[in-house]
Amino acid sequence: MDEYRPTKLTQPQQHFLNQYLSALTSEERQNIPNLDDIPAEYFCADEVNANECARLVELGIKTASCSLKGGWDYDGEPLPEIGSLTIVTDWEGRPICITQLTDISIEKFKDVTEDFAQAEGEGDGTYDWWRDAHISFFTDYAQSVDSHFTQDSELVLERFKKVYPL
Repeated sequence: MDEYRPTKLTQPQQHFLNQYLSALTSEERQNIPNLDDIPAEYFCADEVNANECARLVELGIKTASCSLKGGWDYDGEPLPEIGSLTIVTDWEGRPICITQLTDISIEKFKDVTEDFAQAEGEGDGTYDWWRDAHISFFTDYAQSVDSHFTQDSELVLERFKKVYPL
């Protein structure tokens, strides 16, 4: 459900990021990890859900996301650092808002809490909906990264806050 799709910044995405960064002090900018490599990404693997998740983040309803750690390992990507920024886009790559990572942890799927599932803000907001939707998604996704999804599979759990626009 929440696998990111990174892209190189388009001109509108760069302009959107520059608007946010120009409002920060130089000290605040210096405290942002990987300032020269801020991703522009959408959530999910389809247009409807990507646009819905962007809307939920923009409204402050979605404040968390998870991904299969096996995907990070498969891609050889380092995990994001607390304080890092992401430009959240819709399916078409239009910038919707900017988030800042406030917490990151690795948990087994079976150990994800109801509180975290609700912070994802999707579906009907229940743990059961979250669990069923993510089992389906991660089962399919794991195959694309030469993995197998189980209840013991590790997830990367991210919590974030919307920082722009406020």
